[in-house]
Amino acid sequence: MTPASGGDVLALTVLTGFLGSGKTTLLRHLLNHRDMDRTAVLVNEIGEVGLDHLLVREVSEDVVLLDSGCLCCNVRGDLVTAMRDLFLKRVRGDVPDFERLVIETTGLADPAPIIHTLMTDPLLGARYRFDGIVATVDAVHGVRTLDTHRESVKQVAMADRLALTKTDLADPDARAAVVARLRRLNPAAPVVAAPGGRAEPSALLGAGLFDPRTKTPDVARWLNEAAHAAAPPPHDHAPDDAHGHACHEHHAPHDDGVRSFVVSFDAPVAWDSLAQALDMLTATRGEHVLRIKGIVNTRESALPVVVHGVQHMFHPPATLRAWPDDDRRTRLVFVTRDLGRGAVEALLATALENG
Repeated sequence: MTPASGGDVLALTVLTGFLGSGKTTLLRHLLNHRDMDRTAVLVNEIGEVGLDHLLVREVSEDVVLLDSGCLCCNVRGDLVTAMRDLFLKRVRGDVPDFERLVIETTGLADPAPIIHTLMTDPLLGARYRFDGIVATVDAVHGVRTLDTHRESVKQVAMADRLALTKTDLADPDARAAVVARLRRLNPAAPVVAAPGGRAEPSALLGAGLFDPRTKTPDVARWLNEAAHAAAPPPHDHAPDDAHGHACHEHHAPHDDGVRSFVVSFDAPVAWDSLAQALDMLTATRGEHVLRIKGIVNTRESALPVVVHGVQHMFHPPATLRAWPDDDRRTRLVFVTRDLGRGAVEALLATALENG
């Protein structure tokens, strides 16, 4: 990994959620919101979204223009081709200008491949900026779904925002139980109530590194360390050790081995050593590393480096123009499955000690 500067590109949001969780209903209401008029959407089947009452005209055989100003397109075949074609149509003026793309996955889909697509395709990586994962969870049946379907646990654990649907149908105990479960699985993701599938776009979107209003990095919001620090202490929590770094872990033992923790280093670190350690971690244990986010204080530069990885892949690290505040520590947030903090901590400590 080599640090690179970022640019202003189109925001990309992945909308995921298990079958029956209300994902399509939520999407339909979002598209009808006045704040979504410059949004393009890629869905598996337009008919499933129920857009008949919103449809104004057909732009092409697979693109419709809604009265809200949103574009809605079928995903037919390769996602890379669909994203490239949509961007080129925007450049040529074949479709109205848009500033955000929302991709709706199938109910059984893993969101990671979509993010990998963005990371590995040079054209897409230059045109689209990953802005977060929104996962829908059914307030009535959410706990049972998480108990019985491994895919749903991963969707929740990887999400930046959690939309709790059907809250108007759930009794208070069921709602409290699913919220508690979501907090255990993903303490950093805000849980947004969406009764009847309705929620404010501002509460669900804009979850990436860049603040959607100022277009500048908002590291504190993105990392959300406070959420990890406020989580109940885990059973295996250990005090800070002699290497000058600390870990805070939140782990629910019955939640399919999902853990989230923050690793911090007080002193500047050797970038090459850290990069090699992270590359080795994702190469050998990538299926167990759901997300990595962090800000790094390197020995080689006075400016911070932001890193973001999903399973086996990393976005190109970005060097920020300035530190966001007076905190100069390296802070790495990990979300893992069946991978304890001890293994991660030992790998990073060894690499940095030898760097």
